[in-house]
Amino acid sequence: MYTDKVMDHFTNPRNVGEIEDANGVGEVGNASCGDIMKIFLKVEDNIIKDVKFKTFGCGAAIATSSMVTEMAIGKTIEEALELSNQAVAEALDGLPAQKMHCSNLAADALHEAIKNYREQNG
Repeated sequence: MYTDKVMDHFTNPRNVGEIEDANGVGEVGNASCGDIMKIFLKVEDNIIKDVKFKTFGCGAAIATSSMVTEMAIGKTIEEALELSNQAVAEALDGLPAQKMHCSNLAADALHEAIKNYREQNG
């Protein structure tokens, strides 16, 4: 059902936790399945230097959260805004169709964190 990459990011998630002095925080959720993702950003000179996440959800939700943090680190704010939920799923070699709509909120959470960063930093 799940690809090897999904299982790897689920069993060995990268960048789990919080950033105490985050300058961007985004949270999204899906009421139908209960998945909630919170992304913390540390941005310096328009570059995402660090990303951490906390996710309450299924294996796919945790895997997509882990993958989006890996994809965002080192990118400019503009590059990170171009990351889509579809790109995250593709980076994981795909997700089951029933997991695409509810578990793959990772790019949405990243975009919310960037929005929060921009609101705080003009």
